[in-house]
Amino acid sequence: MTIPGISHYSALVIYVEIGEIDRFDRAKEVVRYVGLNPVIRESGDSRFEGRISKNGSGKVRWVLVQAVHSAVHTVGDEYLSRFYNRIKRRKNKQKAAVATARKMLVSIYHMLDRGEVYDPPGVTA
Repeated sequence: MTIPGISHYSALVIYVEIGEIDRFDRAKEVVRYVGLNPVIRESGDSRFEGRISKNGSGKVRWVLVQAVHSAVHTVGDEYLSRFYNRIKRRKNKQKAAVATARKMLVSIYHMLDRGEVYDPPGVTA
């Protein structure tokens, strides 16, 4: 709950749906488990990265996107806001929210794996 935008309900849903973090070896596995990974289609020399796979818990995806909106628009987390705005300039706001939700999920994985609190790079002195 040290991440801006994550409240009691959000933390509970994420913890219940993901379970023990020790069962995942890398952050990519958690992202794949929740369904925030891109679908990749390859044929010969061509490679296409499409939309997210949506395999996994829709509740966690929804909670993470709502937490992103809260962190970016209400709380004003500098780290997530910079990332969100950078993606929003190139894509649209929905894709930026999903990409930021993935970044938040990776941060959650590393926090739980290392037993640390939220301390984004480049924000604190």
